[in-house]
Amino acid sequence: MATTRTRSTTAIEPRLLLCFSHLRWDFVFQRPQHLLTRFAARFSVVVWEEAIAGDVDRPSLSVRDDATGVRIVTPQLPWGLDPAGTQSALAALLQEFLAAEPPVAVRWYYTPMMLAFSREIAADCTVYDCMDELSAFRFAPPELLQLEEDLLVAADLVFTGGYSLYEAKRTRHADVRPFPSSVDVAHFARARDHAPGRTANPRLGFYGVVDERMDLMLLQELADARPDWTIEIVGPVVKIDPADLPQRANLHYTGARTYDQLPDTIASWDVALMPFAINEATRFISPTKTPEYLAAGRPVVSTPVIDVARHYGTTPAVRIAAAGARFVEACEEALALVRDDDLGWRDDADTLLAAMSWDDTAAAMMAAIDEVLPRAAPDHYDCLVVGAGFAGAVMAERLAADGGKRVLVIDKRPHIAGNAFDVEDAAGILIHQYGPHIFHTNSAEVFDYLSRFTGWRPYEHRVLAEVRGQQVPIPINRTTLNALFDAGLETDDDAARFLSARAEPVADIRTSEDVVVAAVGQELYRLFFRGYTRKQWGLDPSELDKGVTARVPTRTNTDDRYFADTFQAMPRNGYTAMFAAMLDHPNITVRLATDFASIKNDVSYDLLVFTGPVDEYFEQRYGPLPYRSLRFEHRTLPVEQHQRVAVVNYPDEAVPYTRVTEYKHLTGQTSAVTSVTYEYPAADGDPYYPIPRPENHALFKRYEALTLAEPNVVFVGRLATYRYYNMDQVVGQALATYRRLKARGQEALLAAAE
Repeated sequence: MATTRTRSTTAIEPRLLLCFSHLRWDFVFQRPQHLLTRFAARFSVVVWEEAIAGDVDRPSLSVRDDATGVRIVTPQLPWGLDPAGTQSALAALLQEFLAAEPPVAVRWYYTPMMLAFSREIAADCTVYDCMDELSAFRFAPPELLQLEEDLLVAADLVFTGGYSLYEAKRTRHADVRPFPSSVDVAHFARARDHAPGRTANPRLGFYGVVDERMDLMLLQELADARPDWTIEIVGPVVKIDPADLPQRANLHYTGARTYDQLPDTIASWDVALMPFAINEATRFISPTKTPEYLAAGRPVVSTPVIDVARHYGTTPAVRIAAAGARFVEACEEALALVRDDDLGWRDDADTLLAAMSWDDTAAAMMAAIDEVLPRAAPDHYDCLVVGAGFAGAVMAERLAADGGKRVLVIDKRPHIAGNAFDVEDAAGILIHQYGPHIFHTNSAEVFDYLSRFTGWRPYEHRVLAEVRGQQVPIPINRTTLNALFDAGLETDDDAARFLSARAEPVADIRTSEDVVVAAVGQELYRLFFRGYTRKQWGLDPSELDKGVTARVPTRTNTDDRYFADTFQAMPRNGYTAMFAAMLDHPNITVRLATDFASIKNDVSYDLLVFTGPVDEYFEQRYGPLPYRSLRFEHRTLPVEQHQRVAVVNYPDEAVPYTRVTEYKHLTGQTSAVTSVTYEYPAADGDPYYPIPRPENHALFKRYEALTLAEPNVVFVGRLATYRYYNMDQVVGQALATYRRLKARGQEALLAAAE
């Protein structure tokens, strides 16, 4: 995925998060970048870098806007300033810069060294995000330890980059919280396009900063022990002389790569390495690359770094070995692992990664900050809308534009558009972050309403299913039957008789299996429906409500369109752009990366529109409502076209994913490469599909009864009503809900007048 993040099209807080960092923003994309780009959805974020000395007449600032929504400030100082002069110049530059900025809400430090010139800056909350034990690094300045003591006194919160650091700092401050490295799984999963372990000459690799933490002797020993292996070291060399790097024919130093290039870099490796020296500089590290390597589908061999051994030592995909012969043996074990067709080691790693999202880490940090930030008198809005997906955006737009209401929209994700969110990936192709969303409707009202906010690209959706080695149209039609059975069917009547002969009457149709078997018989049921449904729902069709498979028709003609609706099109500039236009109203304020629980006491409102999970609103009083989730692997492939249509389904249970989407079919873009998404159903994760079983419906009815006792709350959308709706149905429901609210308001006015 591209690292650019969509920012709110309306308002973010007019307050500053001012980060002081010893790491250059463009050096390596790591923890600060992951966190601060997410915080940019909430605050105006400024990163203050270390000064650069050069041929300038006087101290000045270089300020630039990064594509992620973060501003980068780099002081420029003349040569020859002594330490006191340097600190004085930096303090003056900082004061001058802040004079034109909003108040500082959060003062955030990655290095205590910058406290020397910034300690007088007023802020509501001061955070020390200690991602490394800097005092153990080579060339650490002697004053660092005292400045860290001062920072620990000044800080409201101390976050650490791992548990070893947490243990080292927890007795030195009243509120220390560990936040180990997280991972953007979808970004690195692109490397899985290239299967490891299949090359004649194995490739092993490392990426990261090459400094005193690298065991150079281990690199030499590894290269000498296995000259048939290619060892690639990717990253900048700092604080050590490049001439000191061991040189071997099979050992390659390829320099730095961008974050967007890393998945393609890893794709060429069979095994990922972490050949760290065990010394003071690595005593407290918790390398971000461990989960990134695993997300890329590569086993990892690491020296016994404490936090790596602690958190990954029992994971089959990670081998922990001391330098020397044992490290070489561990690499051989990892190679054997990837040459085996059993990918259980990868599944175990994926389970671990599911709980390591940067989004979750940033949200947890923000919740901690919100505990510290002063609570002003609550802002008052006429309406608070929870969720910036279809239901929330439509309700917000109508309440603001038609009802004249002042509306606050919040979403716990760092973007608008809900599951319809689309964004350009690193290849410049507009992809759907949460799987394909194809717009279709028979409602002129819905189509006309959305047309206020977007132009349309005509598009009729077609889907193929991989069955018996062929890709055939689905829904099943006459073309499908002729391709699979060489049936020679020429008319609709021929196809109807063919299907009728295979159909197996079911006296009492209750389940999804009954629906399909009664219509087309067991063979077609097993070919197209049983395996796909089992994967999608984690249940056999005989255990699911009949409505699940009733959504997919069977045709006797040759119409190969997936939908037969009157209106079929894609938003010309994408869904996110359409939502941005919908929410672009002076009465609407949008706050992203904001959870309802964290804000409900900070704002007051007359009406709440809730589009989240209804059981979540009631704190799961009766237990959680069951949902099925999805996991997406976004990949860019080095071909112009991957498949004939936008979506190919894979009903075979032996294939772990259910479908593959190629987005250029949807967008009409042209490119020498193409971007696709592999879709894997999952038991855990974001709620996507309510599981349609009688006991689940009964549980929902208990929650629905509770909603009746919430007179100033409106529950709208899929999650709030525990129903599977198409996009147009959600829009229609929201429009109808607004009309009822409007009518209710007019009736109240009439009653007051009487």
